[in-house]
Parts: sequence; C-alpha cells; structure tokens
Amino acid sequence: MAPVANRRYAEIMRDVENLIKDHIAHQNAGTQGTSKLKFLVPSIGLFFTPLPLEKAFAFQDQRRKITARRFVPPSFNDIRLTFNTAQLMALAAEGGPLLVTFDGDLTLYDDGKSLAVGDAVIGRILKLLSNDISVAIVTAAGYTDALRYYERLLGLLEALKEAVNSGSMKQPRFAVMGGESQYLFVFDINETHLLRMVPRSVWKLDIMKTWTEKDIESLLDAAEEALHECITTLDLSAQVLRKERAVGIIPSSQPGIPRLTREQLEETVLVTQQRIEMTNPKIPFSAFNGGNDIFVDIGGKDLGVLACRNYFGGVPPERSIHCGDQFLSLSSSNDFRVSSEIDSTLPS
Repeated sequence: MAPVANRRYAEIMRDVENLIKDHIAHQNAGTQGTSKLKFLVPSIGLFFTPLPLEKAFAFQDQRRKITARRFVPPSFNDIRLTFNTAQLMALAAEGGPLLVTFDGDLTLYDDGKSLAVGDAVIGRILKLLSNDISVAIVTAAGYTDALRYYERLLGLLEALKEAVNSGSMKQPRFAVMGGESQYLFVFDINETHLLRMVPRSVWKLDIMKTWTEKDIESLLDAAEEALHECITTLDLSAQVLRKERAVGIIPSSQPGIPRLTREQLEETVLVTQQRIEMTNPKIPFSAFNGGNDIFVDIGGKDLGVLACRNYFGGVPPERSIHCGDQFLSLSSSNDFRVSSEIDSTLPS
C-alpha cells in the first residue's frame, strides 16, 4: 500500500505545486484574480517564490513515514511541515535569505518568558548573523525603553556582546521591532542595554507619514471603549491598559483569579475589531489574542517587517522569511498579515 499512497500523494503535491506556478504567472501578468488557484481558494494571497511541494513531501515522508501509515491520514502537522520545507527549499534556490524575522512569544520562547543564557535557539540565531544574514525580532511587545527588551532577550544580547568582543563576529545586523511596527531598536555594544533606539523619522514608511495623532487617538479611544464593554458583558477578570500606540486588556492582578479562556479572548478580539471598523478608521491596526491578554496595536507586523526590510537595505521579499506562531487566517492571528510582505513559516 505504501508505494501506491506515495504515488498518489506525490501527484496531489505536484498538482498544488502547478497551481501555485500558474498563480505566480498570473501575478506577473497582473491577472492573479483569474488564476485557477484564486478560483478554488478566493482568499489566497501573493506568492513570492514557487513551492517545490512534491520534493518537500518526499523529504518529510522519509522522516515521518506518512505514506507508511495505514489508519492515520496526513495531518495538519504533516502538511504544515511540508509547506515549511518547500518554502525553505525555494528560499535556498533564490540564493538563501538576506533577512530572517522572528516572532517572540511562542516562537523563540514560551508565552511571557524570555531568551535565557544557554537557550538552544541562541546558537542558531548567531549562526545566521555570522553568515551575514540580518535578523530581526518583530514582536507585539511594545516598550519605549531598551531595558525591557534587554530583560526579554538577555541571553541572546549577551551572546552577541561576547561574540563581538571575542572577535568571532563583526557588528551584527540585529534589530528588534516592538509594538509590531512602532519602535525600532538595533544592537549596539556601546549601549548599557546593548540596544539603541532608532528614531522613527529614520525608518518610517511612507504610509505611516500620513497618520495623524488625532487619527491614532480616535482609533485607540474606540478600541478602549469596546474593551471596557467586553469586560462588563463577559464578566472578565481583567483591566484595561493604555499605551502610547496600543490599548489592551490584561488579567486582573488579584490573587486566585483564573486565566482568561480562549473563548473570552477570541470574542473580545472580534467584538473590538468590529467596533473599530464601524468607525471607518483612517489608519491600519491589529487586534490580536496574546494567549492571556488582548491588544490593539497601531499598524501591524506586515508594516514592521517591511520597515525592517527597508532598514537593512531594501531586502526583496523573496530573500526574506518570517517565522511565527499565529498564521491562521483569523482576525486574532497577528503573524498572518506578514505573509503579504515576505515568505513565512510556522515553527515546528
């Protein structure tokens, strides 16, 4: 049975691969709205590279023995890993990445945790940087001072400092984009907390130059009103937290209070998003479920990644890749929007 299953799955992957090639051809001709793939999946977006899915499936089948299984069909994880592998193969075919961006929580470290000294992922990030690949962490955590990011990224920043001081690495092209697209910090060994804030005027995108403080405050006011309403309606043990360019709810600080449930968080996100959209906002925003909190940010990770691409010399999308955990096409998934700007993968 395994050879038959292998052949059939390979045919399916080849068909999807060809659909993507056809879609890219329509993109290049400016007619992507009429591609076969667009007809089958109306919500499909852009592809920056072809995806060698047949080859990627063969690779994963060797590792996971998918076609050797008799009762368990290919799972979401099987398909996810196949597409991730295909994306990495395609990126290698383009000459390899010039920029790799990462989400923070649930991608580089557990929710609410930090990168500690000795974490395995630190060595892998150092290897990227030592190969002249730019690296940026694009996170929803929005801090205006370097200290807070230093606390969250202590292990990595100290490892970078040690590498530079030992001469094993030149000045690394490493950045942190906070608040999704609001605060850019770059590695600087001369700074107390090893990060230097880059003035917004240096990296601000053209679309951001049209935003006014009045429009920003108006959007955040609408979001805050909706959040207060949800706290009352859903009887949430939470409090509203307003920042410079974000507003959200965090769990109550009272002892013994249970975690907010996924259903409560998702409902609050969707209600808040709808209330904001009813005001016809003049600027983009991101409303997302953070796992135990909810925040509405001005802008979004798509703009944050684009700003990083520009800052590091105009990296083309086909030479960039983003690794995150929230890629479902839901309103509460803030990594999903990045796929409109560069190649993307889900973590294993």
